[in-house]
Amino acid sequence: MATALAPTAALGTARVTQRAAQAFKPAIARIAVSARQIARINRCKRGSLQVVAVRVENEEVALGTVAPDFELPDAVSGKNIKLSEYAAGAPATLVMFLCVHCPFVVHLKPSIAELAKEYQARGVKVLAISSNSIQTHPQDGPDKMAEDAKASGYTFPFLYDESQDVAKAYQAACTPEFYVFGKDLELTYHGQYDSSRPSKYGGDTPVTGEDLRHALDCTLAGKPLERPVRNSIGCNIKWHPGKSPAWFHG
Repeated sequence: MATALAPTAALGTARVTQRAAQAFKPAIARIAVSARQIARINRCKRGSLQVVAVRVENEEVALGTVAPDFELPDAVSGKNIKLSEYAAGAPATLVMFLCVHCPFVVHLKPSIAELAKEYQARGVKVLAISSNSIQTHPQDGPDKMAEDAKASGYTFPFLYDESQDVAKAYQAACTPEFYVFGKDLELTYHGQYDSSRPSKYGGDTPVTGEDLRHALDCTLAGKPLERPVRNSIGCNIKWHPGKSPAWFHG
């Protein structure tokens, strides 16, 4: 049974299935702020709000977990997208948590656009979600998302999770973050795009998308992954002030 969440501003209503959200729990509750994971923590003031920018890895979620269903508005078309309907009949579905401004996302945008086109041609359903708070990061609001999607050549819905309930249901922690689901919406991959990182963070590895490509290829072939999974790393999701989930200790 779907439970209605807070209405989004002029874009419709977000919905997430409570039963699926309860089932989608991390196999290990990973605290993202650790010596191994953090390059730096920046704190700054924006008016009366304190903004915390943390470089984090994704939480660990058990493979085989069924994707929580949800309904969110597409920032480009304004239409609501319901995951179970959108992904119906697809051999695989790719769900990405992105945003407009994060340097880790900016670094991958051209490649993400091309990878999406390639796998959409093979029947994969692709969508992205932005859950960043526009209270602290107005540059990630739906108007900017629509502009970014068009400028980046995205051929998939870019959904606005204003309430952040979908991000919490998915145990999402960072941008970018990637989830691959099979034909029955069971999780087959949750990890990095590839080992490339923005140059400002010392990265010099070319962008290939090899990890995500491998996961999609294996899922389409109906076989398990043939290489170790490495966590995605990026900027923390910008939670509404005072409403960050238990796993975020920034």
